[in-house]
Amino acid sequence: MIGGLVILIILILAIAIVASCIKIVPQAQAYVVERLGAYQDTWSVGLHFKVPIVDKVAKRVLLKEQVADFPPQPVITKDNVTMRIDTVVFFQITDPKLFTYGVENPIMAIENLTATTLRNIIGDLELDQTLTSRETINAKMRASLDIATDPWGIKVNRVELKNIIPPAAIQDAMEKQMKAERERREAILRAEGEKKSTILVAEGKKESAILEAEAEKQSAILRAEAEKEKMIREAEGEAEAILKVQQATANGLRFIKDAGADDSVLRLKSLEALEKVADGKSTKIIIPSEIQNMAGLLTSAKELLSDK
Repeated sequence: MIGGLVILIILILAIAIVASCIKIVPQAQAYVVERLGAYQDTWSVGLHFKVPIVDKVAKRVLLKEQVADFPPQPVITKDNVTMRIDTVVFFQITDPKLFTYGVENPIMAIENLTATTLRNIIGDLELDQTLTSRETINAKMRASLDIATDPWGIKVNRVELKNIIPPAAIQDAMEKQMKAERERREAILRAEGEKKSTILVAEGKKESAILEAEAEKQSAILRAEAEKEKMIREAEGEAEAILKVQQATANGLRFIKDAGADDSVLRLKSLEALEKVADGKSTKIIIPSEIQNMAGLLTSAKELLSDK
């Protein structure tokens, strides 16, 4: 019984030792293996076996991109303004061996390196440049940190300035400046609006005056055309009336002549015309200059009357 128990214990221990020697490396990780305290190998994803007691996993390294958010660091600008800036560093471990043996506490090393690099860069910039040159500062810091962390098996992918906190007095001055700038822009926009409004009103009045002048011109032209047409119509009517009177007179004389009337009848008709001329409608009577002819007309008229 005792012998069987010992064998069972030995078997259990052997199984436990063999199980402890089987290692499965998960995705996005790497194991650094040491043998008798010295670096032996770097295991990547998959199933691995280690020699019992002799080999050990010195460090499990995460190969995913990691984020380190560092607290605000005091920095001084070129124009002696002290401000606080906190940074965010995105990095990735590319060489597990260098990361394990390159530096003690790599995250603290990156934080201190970030602070010193940030002070060097901000020290060459003035306050206004610092506030408006975030992209430039980020690029410079990423380049510097990437070079410095390369011996540690770390690649810095991106550096971002999370917050730039100037002193309270500077913040108050900046807020007053921004308020004054907004008021200035508001005044400019208001002035521009009033200017455009005045221009539009003036242009409207101008267009109205032009339209009124055009309307008056067209009205005057139409009145003149109407007056002209009226005068032409009246003249044409008078001419037509005169023409008809003359035509009627000519027709009457032609009728008398065709009827065989002699000179006495013609003279009588002349006297009738003279009578109509003197019929109260005119204040002037035109007397023929040849009195003998007039006497002759009277004689002819008397003879005609006596014959009847």
